[in-house]
Amino acid sequence: MSKIERSRPSDDALRKELTEEEYHVTQEAGTERAFSGEYWDHKADGTYCCVVCDTPLFDSDTKFESGSGWPSFYEAIDEANVELQADHSLGMRRTEVVCGECGAHLGHVFDDGPEPTGDRYCINSAALDFEDRDASSMTSGPRRCSTRPARVFEIAFRSAKPQLTL
Repeated sequence: MSKIERSRPSDDALRKELTEEEYHVTQEAGTERAFSGEYWDHKADGTYCCVVCDTPLFDSDTKFESGSGWPSFYEAIDEANVELQADHSLGMRRTEVVCGECGAHLGHVFDDGPEPTGDRYCINSAALDFEDRDASSMTSGPRRCSTRPARVFEIAFRSAKPQLTL
C-alpha cells in the first residue's frame, strides 16, 4: 500500500505559530469543549480553512446546526482536501478527519448528517480559520484563506511536493 509523505514544519515552528489549543487539537488529535469554539454558531458567508496550512476545507453553504456544539458540515469543498482515517481511540470506532494537505487533525465524520450527503463533519473550531466570501472574491489564484496574516511555516507546505513512497 502506498503512503504520501508530507513536508511539514518543525514541531518548534508549529508551537510558535499556533495557540496552545490549536496545537493540541491539530497536532495531538485533541478535542475542544462543545459550545466553546469560535465557529460552532458562526453564520458568516465564506470558507473555513485549515489553521495550520490554509487549505480550504468547508464552505459555509454546507454548514448546518447539528446541536453538537461543534461546527458541522455535510460536505467538504474538495474530497482531496480532507482525508478520512479509522480511529479506534477511547474504545470507540469512529472516522477521523484530517487535512489532506498537512495531516492536521480536524475532527470526525459521522453518518447522521442531512441530505444531500448524510454526512456530518464534526470539526473543532481550533482547527479552522475563516475567510469571508467578500474578501476571498478579491483574491486571485488558488482558493485559500489568503487574507489572514501569513504564518511563517506555510512555505514549507507550499514549496515541497508530497512524495509517494511504496
